[in-house]
Amino acid sequence: MMRSYLPSPIGDLLLTGDGTHLTGLYTAEHVRMPTELGVRSDREFAEVRSQLAEYFAGERAEFSLPLKPAGTPFQQRVWQRLTEIPLGETATYGQLAAEIGQPTAVRAVGMANGRNPISIIVPCHRVVGSTGALTGYAGGLAAKRWLLDHERASLALAR
Repeated sequence: MMRSYLPSPIGDLLLTGDGTHLTGLYTAEHVRMPTELGVRSDREFAEVRSQLAEYFAGERAEFSLPLKPAGTPFQQRVWQRLTEIPLGETATYGQLAAEIGQPTAVRAVGMANGRNPISIIVPCHRVVGSTGALTGYAGGLAAKRWLLDHERASLALAR
């Protein structure tokens, strides 16, 4: 495994990968950091760093990176659905559960969302509570609020 660090408006980000795929993107506040970090290799993460810089500059709405998040088949389905939530929009846990064909699995969707190892790029910050309120985010609620505000501002500038 390899790692790199990237300064960002929400604090330093930890990037992890296997040399071909991005396997993790964690904020400094992240509650589930990997225990094995591997060797540091900024060169291996050049494209990830470039796309994240464009995102933070408001110049990128979607990512095109090879991803390999480790998780169960159910988690993989939830994470795939997260990538389909458009920039600046949100979905509720209940909506996600219904969209993956398991409308009673709201809590399981919430748990899968919280275990997403590739934050920002797999946009778990775009999931909100049933009332639209910001709820838990493994990277911290302040980061979640910043990311949503940033995306809405980026959309407004693009129009």
